[in-house]
Amino acid sequence: MGTPEFAVGILDAICKNNYEVVGVITAPDKPAGRGQKIKYSAVKEYALEHGLKLLQPTNLKDESFLEELKSLEANLQVVVAFRMLPKAVWELPEYGTFNLHASLLPDYRGAAPINWAIINGEKQTGVTTFFIDDKIDTGAMILSRSTEIKPKENAGQLHDRLMEIGKQAVLDTLDLIGQGNVSTTIQSENTELKTAYKLNRENCKIDWHASGEIIYNLIRGLCPYPAAWCFLSDASQEWNIKIYEAEFIPETHTYNIGDIQTSKKSMQVAVQNGWMNILSLQLPGKKRMVISELLNGVSFSEKARAY
Repeated sequence: MGTPEFAVGILDAICKNNYEVVGVITAPDKPAGRGQKIKYSAVKEYALEHGLKLLQPTNLKDESFLEELKSLEANLQVVVAFRMLPKAVWELPEYGTFNLHASLLPDYRGAAPINWAIINGEKQTGVTTFFIDDKIDTGAMILSRSTEIKPKENAGQLHDRLMEIGKQAVLDTLDLIGQGNVSTTIQSENTELKTAYKLNRENCKIDWHASGEIIYNLIRGLCPYPAAWCFLSDASQEWNIKIYEAEFIPETHTYNIGDIQTSKKSMQVAVQNGWMNILSLQLPGKKRMVISELLNGVSFSEKARAY
C-alpha cells in the first residue's frame, strides 16, 4: 500500500526479492497541473507496468473494497507513504500490517519527516519499520536504520538515500517476520518528541528575520518540493518567488533585514547575522533558474528587498 515515488522503490525491492505480491493498493487517480489531466500515482504506474493486481479505493471502510482485499488472501501487508488505515484493514492479514516511516521513531511522526529533519537542523535521521495500530506512526517498532544528514544535503537528496536504506529495512523486516523472529519495541511517549507537521503555505514561508542557519535549513529542507517561498519587491513591482538553493555567508553588516545586493552574477539577501546568497529560484510563471540567468534579464534597484 503506497502512493508516491518513495513507495515505488520499496515495492520494486519486494518484487525483485521473489516475494509474491498479490495486490497493490494506491490512491485514486486525480487531475493535476494546469490542464487538470488525470494523473496516475507513481505506484500505479509501476503496478501497471509489472502486471500487478491493482486496487484504488476511495473509501477504505467500503464493504466492497474490504471484500476484494480479503479475496487476495494476503498474509502480510506492507505500507509505505499511504494514508491512515482503519482497523478492519490493518488487522486483516495473518502476520499483520507493517509500515516503513522515513524517520527514527518516535521522533518525526507525521506527513513530512524528511523535510522537518533538515528544517530543524538534525544531524541524523533514518527509517523505522513498525506494526500499524489505531493511531498515526505510533505502533510497536520492529527495526530502524540510521544515517547521517550531510551538511549541504537537501530534502530530495535525502529522500533518495532513505529510499535505498528503506529497501533493505523492509527486506530485513520481511525476513524477520518470515522466520518468526520479530521482537518489537514499544515507542516512548513524552512531551519532547518532534513532529513532522504537514507542509503548508505558512510553514514554507521564509522569515528573513530568523538566523541565517535557520533560513538555510528551511530552504534545503523544502528543496525540490514544495520549495521555500517569499515576496520580493522592487519599486512598484512585487513577485511571489520560490527559492531552491542558497548558501549562508556569516558576516556583520549594517543593512536592513531583507535588503538585496546584486552584482552581474549574484544576489544576496541581508539576514540578521550575514547574507543569504541565492543560487537558484523561480519567478511566477517561469521555470526554475540559476541566479545568473535571472540577472541576465532582470536588474534590481537599491530599493529591492525580500520579505
